[in-house]
Amino acid sequence: MTTLQSVPALGTHPASGSLPSRAETRDQLSRATYDLLVIGGGILGISTAWHAAQSGLRVALVDAGDFAGATSSASSKLLHGGLRYLQTGAVKLVAENHFERRAVSREVAPHLANPLTFYLPVYKGGPHGAAKLGAGVFAYSALSAFGDGVGHVISPAKAQRDVPELRTDNLKAVAVYGDDQMNDARMALMTVRAAVDAGAVVLNHAAVTGLRFTRGRVTGADLKDSTDGTEFGVTARLVLNATGPWVDHLRKMEDPNAAPSIRLSKGAHLVLKRTRPWRAALATPIDKYRITFALPWEDMLLLGTTDEEYEGDPADVAVTEADTAQILDEAAFSIKDQQLSRDLITYSFAGLRVLPGGPGDTSKAKRETVVTEGRGGMLSVAGGKWTTFRHIGRTVMNKLAALPGHPLAEDMEPMNRLPRKLPLPGIANPNAVAHRLLVDGPAPGPRMAPDTARHLATHYGSLAFDIARLANEYPELAERVHPDAPEIWAQVAYARDHEWAETADDVLRRRTTLTIRGLATDDVREGVEKLLADRD
Repeated sequence: MTTLQSVPALGTHPASGSLPSRAETRDQLSRATYDLLVIGGGILGISTAWHAAQSGLRVALVDAGDFAGATSSASSKLLHGGLRYLQTGAVKLVAENHFERRAVSREVAPHLANPLTFYLPVYKGGPHGAAKLGAGVFAYSALSAFGDGVGHVISPAKAQRDVPELRTDNLKAVAVYGDDQMNDARMALMTVRAAVDAGAVVLNHAAVTGLRFTRGRVTGADLKDSTDGTEFGVTARLVLNATGPWVDHLRKMEDPNAAPSIRLSKGAHLVLKRTRPWRAALATPIDKYRITFALPWEDMLLLGTTDEEYEGDPADVAVTEADTAQILDEAAFSIKDQQLSRDLITYSFAGLRVLPGGPGDTSKAKRETVVTEGRGGMLSVAGGKWTTFRHIGRTVMNKLAALPGHPLAEDMEPMNRLPRKLPLPGIANPNAVAHRLLVDGPAPGPRMAPDTARHLATHYGSLAFDIARLANEYPELAERVHPDAPEIWAQVAYARDHEWAETADDVLRRRTTLTIRGLATDDVREGVEKLLADRD
């Protein structure tokens, strides 16, 4: 690992666009009265803050942990139409999901999403036949206006050329369809950045200690900065509870007698090193309703997911031995044993799906968004799925506009007057960005490595040029954080000064891929903590 010299906090020049200090942000939050305070920095809260700021409202967003620090960075990393919804007859839902998927991956964030071909293997004795799945993937692609090609069926031999670890024993055929993939933490961070660009004021690692009331109405929150213990408050005309698995906890702060509104389902995933290249993903039916995924992602292999009801403390959710065994056992239906060795596992993670309250199997529950108004006027939003994060933001804004008395309607631009496909920061063709990074390397010194150039292009878009300039100015920041990963130290400094990174986990787990690769060693963590401490 490189020995880092002290790198000063970037952005001392006004044009640099670096972030204000936490003290400055706390002061700004404390002194103003906001139209909307969003509590919860998962993608639902982030998207709502983005859309609210676009509409002209004065918006504040806070989170007890890091942005996308819980469920929003523990997804299956997919932007998808929802193939399984077809068998329940939810044709309109699939079409709507496809519209949002295409908008995000083609126009809003093509630098953060990439198309992915899926193979759906049909085994003898499996829950579905080849004819049914062939018809299903054709209908699925039709609902996407054939934007990803025509769903069809191919031979096992052809599929194995793209997925060499595919089991071919008793494999009758393979259905093919297309969806998209992303790095969820990076997508969330870019959306936070878009919200700030639109005027929102944001602060992570700021926990709500109580709600503020005026004549029985919720008019803000008291908070504590977990980085230094500073207590402060935010006053707002309206408060939105977007705390995901903790939504009922905050509702009880508003009304101790509030009945539960949601239930939780745990989804666990494993990340493994790949033994051979994969050029397609596997979506293997386990039963009539469930599919297990094997996804090439970040040069690794992502396996999952589970789906079981969860009744514990959301903060304690974790991958158990039973989860690991289930994921590997289900993956073994279609993947050869050598790829499923436990020695290849580099990381595991679990997230909680927020589902509407009620009975029934969680695996069959709809991933719908529910917006409710509490006794003190606080709105709570829960549920939904990553693919439709923009739609969820618009849905909440329409709800705000329609509130009794229309408290915010006169101050906000209607959603139908705003751009439907406003791009996220850094929008660019990642192939072009990677090419430029390779061609326009530093005048003296070595050129950027191809894997680093590609990584920067697909995680930052055109903002990768800012990181490259930083690496040119401070040559020690051009070195890799770990020899087996594409990340360079300039990304750590950039996360510190431009992406609200406060802790080593913020950097290693959500702003880079070092943790999921199993490379967050003690030396790496020590180096990251040193660079973060140099912010002042």
